[in-house]
Amino acid sequence: MQRRTLIQHAVVAGTFMAAAALPAGSALAQGNWPTGKAVTYVVPFPPGGNTDTLARVIAQPLGAALGTPVVIDNKPGAGGSVGSTFVARAPADGYTILGGTISSHSINVSLYSKLDYDPVKSFTPVAMLGSGPLVLVVPASSPYKTLNDVLAASKAKSGGLSSASPGNGTSPHMALELLAYQSGVKFTHVPYKGSGPAVQDVVGGQVDMMFDTTLIVGPHIQSGKLRPIAVSSSKRVESLPDVPTIAEAGQKGFDVGSWQAVFAPAGTPKPVVDRLHAEIMKIVATPEVQARLKGFGMVPSSMTPAELGEYQKAEVSKWAQVIKAAGIKAD
Repeated sequence: MQRRTLIQHAVVAGTFMAAAALPAGSALAQGNWPTGKAVTYVVPFPPGGNTDTLARVIAQPLGAALGTPVVIDNKPGAGGSVGSTFVARAPADGYTILGGTISSHSINVSLYSKLDYDPVKSFTPVAMLGSGPLVLVVPASSPYKTLNDVLAASKAKSGGLSSASPGNGTSPHMALELLAYQSGVKFTHVPYKGSGPAVQDVVGGQVDMMFDTTLIVGPHIQSGKLRPIAVSSSKRVESLPDVPTIAEAGQKGFDVGSWQAVFAPAGTPKPVVDRLHAEIMKIVATPEVQARLKGFGMVPSSMTPAELGEYQKAEVSKWAQVIKAAGIKAD
């Protein structure tokens, strides 16, 4: 009897020691996540922008679903690179996630001469939230009514037509460079510090045209101050059904979306990623969040983590070609 008791104690002790010796990822993989510790949702941009607002829409219901707080932590700087670097270096334990974008996770790697993270290798894709098409607009007083009008006029003008953007390396800037790359037509890029002053100068006729989201240019289209020429997505936009895509207008394969996604540090256990993905997709599917996304001018997504990873790789490759051809550098 005594010998049996000793053996039982030895088995229990051995099991406990083996469990204690498991690395964090193995323990998490066995379902011990979350444990009540808060999840930090890093937003690599300032408060108030699309990425921040969308993160706050997701964070509260995500915390409720996980049974643990989800806390927003804004770490802006260098086009999203500061916050992205922080998450890339964070423990892969499921307690740090990132609001990644087209800038931080596909453009910056080719735009900056030195980046402290790899947009693909440093992260695990979790969930694509949605993608917002851009609209090419001109002032209402402009003589240009079609994409061919714009291209012909820019080709005929020394230096090309002027095109405003909210800044160097932003998705509206990249859409312009992709159009130039595909069409072989030159434009003069006019970067501003934000979309507000950029769109005002296009409305006023100081700049010939610009790309931006429906959230930015939509009100001016509705008021008759701007004329939409084409949309950057592969499909027409629900709110602008009569406006053709750039691909329809002759630039085959043209597709630019200002996308928003969630990433975790590389090596985050698959069960954790799967749980995060499932809960986030449930939240994105709710009528309230669908309405908020559409209000941002975004089309909700249902990509799997694997599909997001493949999409991101394709985006990195596409923008590398465009940025190299245009000779763009942020520093």
